[in-house]
Amino acid sequence: MLGDINVANLLAILIVMLVSVSAHEAMHAYAAHALGDSTAKDEGRLTLNPFSHIDFLTTVLLPVVLIAIGLPPIFIAKPVPFDPNRVKYEEFGAALVALAGPFTNLALAIFTSLLLRIFGADLALGVVEVLQLAVYINVALFVFNMIPIPPLDGSRLLYAFAPEPVQRFLYMIESMGLIFIIVLFLVLSSFILPVISNITNTIVQVLI
Repeated sequence: MLGDINVANLLAILIVMLVSVSAHEAMHAYAAHALGDSTAKDEGRLTLNPFSHIDFLTTVLLPVVLIAIGLPPIFIAKPVPFDPNRVKYEEFGAALVALAGPFTNLALAIFTSLLLRIFGADLALGVVEVLQLAVYINVALFVFNMIPIPPLDGSRLLYAFAPEPVQRFLYMIESMGLIFIIVLFLVLSSFILPVISNITNTIVQVLI
């Protein structure tokens, strides 16, 4: 899906990515606000405006560099701040806030695939290709973010059910920030990438 990259494809990838990660982060903020935490709203993150969510280094430059060296892109927006102690239902509430992001991407992928199924035959080839790209990127964002390693969203689901010793270990990893997951991804790319790619392609084949 991302094999032949030219300027037009790169532009389409960046546009789809901006829309997708903005929806992802905005839904984190909406979920946190709905569960009683106003931290994201107070910091102006309760919006779909991409400029409120993107970070030039991790949302734009990092995926461009990875594409340039032949690796699948990682799209990392600015994390939406929220206070797990202020949301309802404690760890389960925090898990709901975390899951709102990747499941928004999955919903976007499903919606876009339905558009392709219903209207695909009547659309221009370029439009079809962009919609297919949107399905792929949103599924990839869903799969990647559901990995249960901090600070990815899937780790919050693990927090909710893990015993306290495991939670302490997760907190230790999370304190390292995004740099940990980036380094881990690059070091173990030969193992992680095929798994993510296979799961993503399987879901995309089902949807399209």
